[in-house]
Amino acid sequence: MSVSYYPGCALHGTAREYDDSVKTVSRILGVDLLELPDWNCCGASAAHSTDDSLAHQLADRNLRIAVKEGKDLIIPCAACYSRLKAAEKKEEASTPAVPGKIRVLSILEFLGGTEMAEKIQTLKKRSLEGLRVVCYYGCLYSRPPRVTGAKNCENPDEMDRLMKKIGVESVPWSYKTDCCGGALVLTRTDIVRRLTRKLFDRALEAGAEAIVVACPLCQANLDTRQEEISREAGQAYDLPIFYFTELMGVALGYRDPGKWWKKHFVDPSGLILKKGLN
Repeated sequence: MSVSYYPGCALHGTAREYDDSVKTVSRILGVDLLELPDWNCCGASAAHSTDDSLAHQLADRNLRIAVKEGKDLIIPCAACYSRLKAAEKKEEASTPAVPGKIRVLSILEFLGGTEMAEKIQTLKKRSLEGLRVVCYYGCLYSRPPRVTGAKNCENPDEMDRLMKKIGVESVPWSYKTDCCGGALVLTRTDIVRRLTRKLFDRALEAGAEAIVVACPLCQANLDTRQEEISREAGQAYDLPIFYFTELMGVALGYRDPGKWWKKHFVDPSGLILKKGLN
């Protein structure tokens, strides 16, 4: 199976471990990710706040490239997914439906689909039983539902179901779609620290040992700010922030996840060793 792949800027920069783990998991599952030729930045959280026309054109250009390629488009970044889905929705409103049109899917939708779920079950090499996490989707993956088509935008469960398939215990909590502050980390770090501290507190209250994400901006805010927030709070949170594909890679038998852990600010190797998952 081959699909088009839009990595977005973060996965070619600060979130290279996410890009690598997405490609690793896809390769194991027999999926050929074909990176869109000559793709551009989607505009992410900045463009649409300053120029709606620019934001649409940036995302729409990528959609047009994907349509030309003729394969379903897979997007790992929640912010990129949000922008391209918004562009898709705008185009649908002005253009009649075209038979055979490509689908724009998040990596969670794609890997959580029936075909991939069956492959995961078949190809799984080890269970990650004993690891307790909370799944954190952030505010962009499922909202607004008129754009994403999410059936339950306040309580998505695609990541939870994928974690269950590889033996990870995904504990329930009420903050899976709360905002982490996003790009405010550049201008109002005080807001980001307040929002992420609440997430850390609630994750620990739920009994989690780690937080699992599918958004590079969420991962960056939770991972890079944790030490600073721990100092402010007077307690060590020590919560590794995993991309869900990193844990899937371990379950599917990938032998070198340590190269992913090295890029984390909160070192997960101690937890991995403690759980016998090294």
